[in-house]
Amino acid sequence: MNTWANIKTIAKRELGAYFSSPLAYVFIVIFLLLCGFFTFMVKPTLLDRGQASLTMTFFMWHPWFYLFLVPAVGMRLWAEERRVGTLELLLTMPITTWQAIVGKFLASWLFLGLALVLTFPVVVTLNYLGSPDNGVILTGYIGSWLMAGAYLAVSCITSAMTRTQVVSFIVSLVICLFLILAGFQPVVDSMNEWFGSRVADAVAGFSVITHFDGFQRGILDSRDVLFFLSLIGFSLFSTSVILRGHRAG
Repeated sequence: MNTWANIKTIAKRELGAYFSSPLAYVFIVIFLLLCGFFTFMVKPTLLDRGQASLTMTFFMWHPWFYLFLVPAVGMRLWAEERRVGTLELLLTMPITTWQAIVGKFLASWLFLGLALVLTFPVVVTLNYLGSPDNGVILTGYIGSWLMAGAYLAVSCITSAMTRTQVVSFIVSLVICLFLILAGFQPVVDSMNEWFGSRVADAVAGFSVITHFDGFQRGILDSRDVLFFLSLIGFSLFSTSVILRGHRAG
């Protein structure tokens, strides 16, 4: 019982920190503007396609939006604690390192989920213009949130490694870019040509694009869900190893 109480306390503290600074509002505004612009202005737009679907006009851009925006959210998680010297204080409180990690991660993930929910006017507009399959749309949202969580978990690692938020941002951006490009079709084709289909398929298996594609098409595949959850779990475990090193030091 104390475990969940501690996690909840850390999560509330972290959410409060987000909304007590302009960062949260700037992130949400930028994310909503990007979603609206690319959905309705970048061809083929939602209106041009003539189909009641968000697959090729809305969700397809999310891996690229998250590439820059999620590391910006995650870079402060641990780097800021180290910079101002509160990491040592946090780790000496009557909570475990794992509880602190999960609490901070859940707060940031919920914040990203809130930003995603606020894109509901796009769904409302689509339902007004046509008769979309809302089940497919819901699956796309689930996949997008899982993907955001994977990016965020990677950012947790980089944030725990350094005191500098900018360094954390750049390193996590590079790692997340790899997770995109590994399944990007031109890269897959090049890998297939140079190293063969088995290597290309193996590399593509580590890509968020590969596993997010099914969600966009309304397919809730347990293997895709497991991929994102495994990436999150591995990243948070790696974060705990790094932080325990700081604690031991």
